Amino acid sequence: MKVLLLNGSPHPKGCTWRALLEAEKTLHEEGVETEWLHIGYEPVRGCMGCGMCRKNQLGKCIFGEDPVNIAIGKMEECGALIVGSPVHYAAACGGITSFLDRMFYSSGGFAYKPGAAVVSCRRAGSTSALEQLNKYFMISNMPLVPSAYWNMVHGNTPAEVEQDKEGLMVMRTLGRNMAWLLKSIEAGKNAGLTLPPDEGHIRTNFIRKLEE
Repeated sequence: MKVLLLNGSPHPKGCTWRALLEAEKTLHEEGVETEWLHIGYEPVRGCMGCGMCRKNQLGKCIFGEDPVNIAIGKMEECGALIVGSPVHYAAACGGITSFLDRMFYSSGGFAYKPGAAVVSCRRAGSTSALEQLNKYFMISNMPLVPSAYWNMVHGNTPAEVEQDKEGLMVMRTLGRNMAWLLKSIEAGKNAGLTLPPDEGHIRTNFIRKLEE
């Protein structure tokens, strides 16, 4: 069992990293491996909606071996995903938004692999950022892992995050819940429990041609 920790902050050892680190400590205590991927401070190309990933059935984005495709590849061996982001203007930061748009669209999602989002902020905007990030999981048949409160920490620096005792407790609880769910999924597989059947996707819109 392995969890991919995706740090969407431009700062490799900032507040978002400190939040993810607390969850990682608990995952390790529960016997779950982790792997980190930091998207860095370089610009992240957004999704153009070209559809070539699906037309060619690539399972990855057409734009080469950039960090997005690296993350997709890592998810082949990881059973769960935790995404971390700082809060910018009451939303997830631009880099992780562009990253996840391409990652989820081109891969087709990661069905039945547990997912969770973690955000860090100075003061406010955290719940709206979480709502944005959680939608990637919820549209992709990924079980959403809960905690004892919303998955957020507060502070301007990692040292200030250390003072957010409730926030760190939430991260530890998230780690335990993630480990429990992964172990439950593994136990179900060993007992012969299969995944829910996929009836196929039905796509509609709100435009209907009037009858002549």
